[in-house]
Amino acid sequence: MSTTYIAMILAILMGLGLLVGIGLLSLLSGALNFLFVKPRLDFLKSEFGDKGLAFTCKWDQDAEPVKFDRVRVHLFNPFGNPTEVDVTKEFNGSDVDFVRDIDMGDKFKSIFSASNLEKASIEIEIIASKDNTTHKHTMKATEFASKVKNAQKTLGEVEEQFVVVKEKPRFEIPERTFISPPLPKTAKQLKLASNPIFAGEFAGSVSGGAAPAAVANYSVTKVWIEPGCIVCDACEAIAPLVFEVTDSTCVIRPGAPLDDGLKIQDAAEACPVEVIKFIKAS
Repeated sequence: MSTTYIAMILAILMGLGLLVGIGLLSLLSGALNFLFVKPRLDFLKSEFGDKGLAFTCKWDQDAEPVKFDRVRVHLFNPFGNPTEVDVTKEFNGSDVDFVRDIDMGDKFKSIFSASNLEKASIEIEIIASKDNTTHKHTMKATEFASKVKNAQKTLGEVEEQFVVVKEKPRFEIPERTFISPPLPKTAKQLKLASNPIFAGEFAGSVSGGAAPAAVANYSVTKVWIEPGCIVCDACEAIAPLVFEVTDSTCVIRPGAPLDDGLKIQDAAEACPVEVIKFIKAS
């Protein structure tokens, strides 16, 4: 056999080996993704008894940056009664590892009293509705019932492990000034009381003249925060009885007094992203 044929055969074998190696790497990558990216569920003891589902959820947020906000429990029981139970509940969404205790209702409670449960299966879905992402966990119904019934740890015992302290972003609010710089060609300036050049012309109105008319206060019927808050704390500093700034947004305090419309207006005007809205009382 000539050297040329031997070289061709070796090249073909090396190519086949390379293809097989790539295929194995792809399968290994898929297996690792399945094992480590898929959320891990652990069940807890619910304060709602047989109607409650308490659980922790952990997953790789870097690989899958989504916000889970819904859970679905689906019983498939073709040989028992009831033959099917399907319960979906929404909860306060989270884009990091979280723990929840949810009242699933009386329909969920019927899962544990179903007949022939040993032949049934349970499918649990953790859903990120806005991100269109769903993770399914399937197990035997008896295994699910045992894990839920025999759970010992409560939400309070593990909750501190899931608290993520987020540092508030710092936003520099530019200093405002009402003194106009000289115009390029005319060197004229705005005639304002705050401009020291014209201070003498406004002296009478400030000291000896008539005081400016007071602005009448008013009440508001509704005040709310639109999406886009940058948690700069400006509104809470102005009206702390009305606004409360959290780690991620601003909320209206329950029972907030709405009779000081001027202060609420000042807070709205100080908001750098203009997300504070209100309606004056007629």
